[in-house]
Amino acid sequence: MGEASEDDLLLKSFLAEVSEVERDNEVARILSCFKLNAFEHLNLPFDSSIDDVKKQYRKLSLLVHPDKCKHPQAKEAFGALAKAQQLLLDPQEREYLLNQVTAAKEELRAQRKKQLKKDTASKIKSLVDEGKYEQQYERSEEFQQLLKQKVREILTEKEWRRRKMQMRISEEEGRLKKDEEETKEMWKRKREHEEQWEGTREERVCFILFTN
Repeated sequence: MGEASEDDLLLKSFLAEVSEVERDNEVARILSCFKLNAFEHLNLPFDSSIDDVKKQYRKLSLLVHPDKCKHPQAKEAFGALAKAQQLLLDPQEREYLLNQVTAAKEELRAQRKKQLKKDTASKIKSLVDEGKYEQQYERSEEFQQLLKQKVREILTEKEWRRRKMQMRISEEEGRLKKDEEETKEMWKRKREHEEQWEGTREERVCFILFTN
């Protein structure tokens, strides 16, 4: 209870110091984020915990809340934050995103390994440090930026494939629907023809009797 109250006081103190310009800047940052990366919207690293997500959402949502921020797109930014938090609190969505982060790391590590083979000094240092050199590198700003970009690439490719598959499914559904409608129309015309044929039966019988 005491910890929650302390967090509330710190948050109120922070918001009191925030200027309108800072609020506007945060709205602009949120809206410029890569739409498929919820971590980016909340300005969080990929290894953030669930509690980190909740705390950061609370902080940023209050910062850009339409009732407190005069930016014309504050409502849009607020909604983007809410969606980001929802995704990161959903176990399946979070796992999917983290799987792409893992894939990105593996790609970057493979590229790094090739680079070290060409750089003898770096390779020796890596062996001497027993992996500490690489761990230190992966904590660097350079690696984090590369990781962020690689995650973007992977998520974009996955989304493009998903949309292409959805488009194919929609096209197939449209084709099946068209075939179904054409079949219905064919049977409708056949029934109408049969009914018309049956309707003129007496006339045909009379004509045959008359001509005979």
